Amino acid sequence: MATPKQPVTVPTDASVDDFLAAVSDERRRADAERLGTILREVTGEPAVMWGPSIVGFGSYRYTYASGRTGDWPLAGFSPRKQHLVVYLVGGFEERHASVLARLGPHKTGKGCLYLKRLDDVDESALRELIDRTVRVHKGVERTTDRGQ
Repeated sequence: MATPKQPVTVPTDASVDDFLAAVSDERRRADAERLGTILREVTGEPAVMWGPSIVGFGSYRYTYASGRTGDWPLAGFSPRKQHLVVYLVGGFEERHASVLARLGPHKTGKGCLYLKRLDDVDESALRELIDRTVRVHKGVERTTDRGQ
């Protein structure tokens, strides 16, 4: 009999400070520390390691159409070698297109925002994307932003 697959990315007791201190690139480390501060301020939640490489803030429970459920951070990030990866609500590219237009240089993926340098983006637009993500995950905001 098959057993349900256990999620790999779950909250851990690992130190966020130790994780960030181990980021070898000085600029990426400084950006990660600053991004952590922004996420903490916007979410009002403490930083927690999710798995070995994601810093998450708060959590929400999701349910797929299949009925499978899980937990994920309200918002989070990971300081990867090439980019700072910010984890936002799925579909944010369409949902918040007008905010992304103000953001500055970035790339997007399914629920991920890729930033090269934090200094190159509009911090108020980034904060708005994070806030809107948190609101959607908490069920407060359900409408889409299509060019508004």
